[in-house]
Amino acid sequence: MARRPVAPCVGEGMVVRRIVLRAPDVVFFKGVVEASEGLAAVFAERGGDLSVAAPVDRAEELDRLLVELCAELGGVRVAT
Repeated sequence: MARRPVAPCVGEGMVVRRIVLRAPDVVFFKGVVEASEGLAAVFAERGGDLSVAAPVDRAEELDRLLVELCAELGGVRVAT
């Protein structure tokens, strides 16, 4: 059976980005994102399948950070 992503429960005014990376990199990724001055919250679905939620007004900042982290960790951003 194919896996379907489960979106985290986020309210209006939030954006969600999906990221897939190696499971061993999740703790580092989560630490960097959540230490970025309250930029976003990370939700782990399974292993390295992650959802990252942030306020709409910080979406560009989040996207820039995700590009850098994905490049460093070999992660992939999944279209939603």
